[in-house]
Amino acid sequence: MPSSKIQTPVKPWAHTFKLPTGMARRLACVMGACYGVACLAVVASAANLEVEILPRFNDSPLFFDAITNKTAAGQIISVTRLDFLVSNFALRREDGVWIGLTNWFAYISPREGRTSFRVANIPAGRYGGVRFLIGVPPEVNRSDSAQYPPDHPLNPNVNGLHWGWAGGYVFLALEGDWRTAALPTGAPTQAVGRIELPQVTDPRQEAKPRGYSFHIANNPQLMAVNLPLAVELDVDHSLRLALDVARIFDAQHRIRLAEDASTTHSRTNDRLAIELHENIGRAFLVESFQRLPDLNPNENEDRAPERGVLAAALSGNNRTLMASNATPYRLTLSSLFPRPALPMDNPLTEEGVALGRVLFNEKRLSINNSQSCVSCHDLGRAGVDQRGALSAGAEGQSGTRNAMPLFNLAWKNSFFWDGRAATLREQVLQPIQNPTEMHETLTNVVAKLNGRDYAGLFTRAFGSPEITADRIARALEQFLLTQVSHDSKFDRVVKGEAKFTDEEQRGFELFHTEYDPRHGQLGADCFHCHGGPLFQNVAFANSGLDLQPKDPGRFVATGRDGDQGKFAVPSLRNLAVTAPYMHDGRFRTLEEVVEHYNTGVKRSATLDPNLAKHPDGGLHLSAADKSALIAFLMTLTDARFAN
Repeated sequence: MPSSKIQTPVKPWAHTFKLPTGMARRLACVMGACYGVACLAVVASAANLEVEILPRFNDSPLFFDAITNKTAAGQIISVTRLDFLVSNFALRREDGVWIGLTNWFAYISPREGRTSFRVANIPAGRYGGVRFLIGVPPEVNRSDSAQYPPDHPLNPNVNGLHWGWAGGYVFLALEGDWRTAALPTGAPTQAVGRIELPQVTDPRQEAKPRGYSFHIANNPQLMAVNLPLAVELDVDHSLRLALDVARIFDAQHRIRLAEDASTTHSRTNDRLAIELHENIGRAFLVESFQRLPDLNPNENEDRAPERGVLAAALSGNNRTLMASNATPYRLTLSSLFPRPALPMDNPLTEEGVALGRVLFNEKRLSINNSQSCVSCHDLGRAGVDQRGALSAGAEGQSGTRNAMPLFNLAWKNSFFWDGRAATLREQVLQPIQNPTEMHETLTNVVAKLNGRDYAGLFTRAFGSPEITADRIARALEQFLLTQVSHDSKFDRVVKGEAKFTDEEQRGFELFHTEYDPRHGQLGADCFHCHGGPLFQNVAFANSGLDLQPKDPGRFVATGRDGDQGKFAVPSLRNLAVTAPYMHDGRFRTLEEVVEHYNTGVKRSATLDPNLAKHPDGGLHLSAADKSALIAFLMTLTDARFAN
């Protein structure tokens, strides 16, 4: 792995005036970014603060995805995304002096259950206020986003809030649907929770649901939150804050959505962005401050929610397994890519990868010894199955989804189209056991491999000849993690080794330009879901294929109605060889895909807001624009995955 910049060490609690040397020493503690703590020479007593930020709408909990929230402007909205970055947390002492941490960050995503962070080793005393920033300081916003460790709040693969090639972060992303029902006077209403919704009997009276997408960014829009807080902090406490989304629409400025005023990306002099910025700073409230029971400091790391799917491996709960004389695998990555979360308990070795490659081609993993992984995932075509829209199983059964590409998996935090597997190691065993795929039991697989000449391969990889399902999964995981794609014409252009044609350059511009006629932006708006060097994100989205989803998608894994028809957002790299396209392989050509987004998007109930905000009639791309967009997309193909 090539070296990259080292994260700047976290600075100690900083004050607005120079302290006497002795006092400065007593306050000198160092805090990790939201999930780990190290403390140096803490002399004075100190306490920890568990901060939780909970979404509200007026005085009720916010229910994501439900279009049941009535704004002060009389419009009904849903919230499908509420993600933001927090920095520079500080407390105000009784004497008016603010003490706090710089180079400290947290990422909050309430819909995904990420609502809290831990502020450690705060000097004991009485405090009268709390403040923090929504966003990151200018010097951080301009820094290299690829420098951050895999689980750091500012790693783009963690937060999904980096602008990509434009540079800098989105400080807060608020997305959802909205509608305004035009009702005659005296029309009946229907109570939904605390909201009175119009009971529309004539469908012609109800406006179609539309999407809104607020991406507040740029340093003039750095939002300061300053709240009164009269507390005695001598032991560990919890601080619960509310973020009232209703106030984002009305704290100081009343926001009324319209077709030409439903999106902002914080351009200079964008009045909507300025008003939202001023509202957001006033949308936070203190809900409670309570003492916590005594905690073992060593327990706090494991219980913090920011650890993600690798929590068990990172905390040492899974045993590292590798031969003592195994050779470390030299994995080459692009310096533009975020740092990946490689499994710490399954280090890549030459021997482990070699075993995984053999197993990937082993037909004895299937019930009738007729099908291997490569049967449906041709690595000469980036891991897809080009035999048809839907892959066939070992016994001839047709599946229900298109085989997914297999590259750059180290940057994914869930697997399958519906994300039902949290780790790659979990994912690789499921097709073996699936009745419509390989339809074999793991017990039988182990028995069949024991009857082959695998003892030497397992010994070289793991130190002994024992064959187990866990070792099979580890070897397949290692092999698949080495399938890294970062050497396309696009990558060579970025490095200055090649140049786009005029048409490819035009396609690049269309790809990275939103569709926002209010500001004269008439692009293809692809970057929202496929931005950055990976051309993917870790989210799930409904791309408007059907009015009523034929496949429930992400709902299978979560059971949340708001996830109906949502699927993993795939990378657009290697598009030249990954047809057919979409989760069900319905499109055979890129021309069909582009035309779908241009004119064919269906306004289904869970349509992604970044598509729902587009007007009826689509993007109005010309024939030349569509051709240019496809020309650019073809530059994303890596020769390693095209033969």
